[in-house]
Amino acid sequence: MNIFTDISQVNKDNNTVVTIGTFDGFHLGHKEIVNRALLSASKSGGRNFLVTFEPHPRSVVSKDFELKLLTTLDEKLELLEASGVENVLVINFTPELSKLTSDEFFERYITQIGLRELVIGYDHRLGRNRDGDENKLRQIGGQNSFDVTIVQAVSIDGDTVSSTKIRQAILDGDIEKASKYLGRNYSFKGTVVKGAMRGRTLGFPTANIASAGKEKLLPARGVYVVEIVVSGSPKHGVMNIGMRPTFGDTPELITEINIFNMSEDIYGESVEVSVLQKLRPERKFSSREELIRQIEEDKKTALNFINNLNN
Repeated sequence: MNIFTDISQVNKDNNTVVTIGTFDGFHLGHKEIVNRALLSASKSGGRNFLVTFEPHPRSVVSKDFELKLLTTLDEKLELLEASGVENVLVINFTPELSKLTSDEFFERYITQIGLRELVIGYDHRLGRNRDGDENKLRQIGGQNSFDVTIVQAVSIDGDTVSSTKIRQAILDGDIEKASKYLGRNYSFKGTVVKGAMRGRTLGFPTANIASAGKEKLLPARGVYVVEIVVSGSPKHGVMNIGMRPTFGDTPELITEINIFNMSEDIYGESVEVSVLQKLRPERKFSSREELIRQIEEDKKTALNFINNLNN
């Protein structure tokens, strides 16, 4: 996949199908848009091109808005490449860029790429004050000899799939809903770091995971069944995200995983964690013994869940 970070790097080709969007999460609705663009480009023997933004536009235009992302830029690019996208332009979203009208944005970027068709989601708006609605885009298309295709929403059980709803589901711990809307398990990347090593004293050693980016959304506090990929090898385990309330000595959120059938030293390793199912909320236990009993029960429940997945 060709990745461009400046419009000057792009050769103009009018036989191009372009789609534009933030595509945070690259969920089923996004996939529908991209698939329509890829199919159209393939039918005409043309080029497909996706335009996206970094950082997320809402983090720039909304004051004091701390948006947590479903996908980092690297994760999004991996997903786009796997879907068959051949060319991506990543535009640095700045306050100055946010002031461009849709006409100015197209003149500066999109018409420089060249296009015969624009494929865009039903709710996407471009330009200052979101002036680039469907009617405006068709007007620009008429002036620049390209067609505009609007892709309608993807719905599941009558509910429209969106990044906002997926983000809320993850915050609520509704992993099943998030995975269904994403079309895959929600995941995050990180590095194994040293922790307090208290898990070893309890009989359940854990790998502490430092998330790869502060902007990445992590699931709600609680206990989860996960798959963790270490050096290309997938393993299962139980993840706890929380403040260790039983011991009361953690000033910040900790992500730790008891990896099943894992004895190797993996400190410093880069890992990818896929969240499969929430087991329970975080809770404070009255004693060390009560905590150990609950951990044993969590592991048993997780193993049953994993066995059912494999059957």
